Amino acid sequence: MKIKNSNSEKGTEALGYELGLLLKNEPKIVILLDGELGSGKTTFTKGLAKAYGVTQIVNSPTYTIMKKYKTNDYKRTFYHLDLYRLDGVGSDFDLEEYIDGQGMIVVEWPFQVEDLLPRDYLLVKINKTSDYEREFTMTCVGYPCKRAVDYI
Repeated sequence: MKIKNSNSEKGTEALGYELGLLLKNEPKIVILLDGELGSGKTTFTKGLAKAYGVTQIVNSPTYTIMKKYKTNDYKRTFYHLDLYRLDGVGSDFDLEEYIDGQGMIVVEWPFQVEDLLPRDYLLVKINKTSDYEREFTMTCVGYPCKRAVDYI
């Protein structure tokens, strides 16, 4: 487990970028973001995506549930899921296909579908300590993220 702090939106995005650089060569990595509304989950995701090689604008997929981005070299895929609006697992959306896929998979509000979560993931808990300050607690479950958490 590692704890990091940010005191600005730019700092939150930079922390995501730093972590993204450490994880970008993993064939598959699932990052679960847990935090209240407005805690910075999407801002953190923007940093992850930028480090991974995504050049498109990254914004919250709250109403679409999932957005898929290709890296600038078109060799890797970045998935951004926001499960806030889901209430359990439904048969109309194949979440397993994305969560079990290859690439970097970032899931906001992951505990809405706890039964679908993979065995290996990086859990990032974001605690909003003030209007601008955030505390990030990163816990690696499984192998792919251990090195990154050790070095960040």
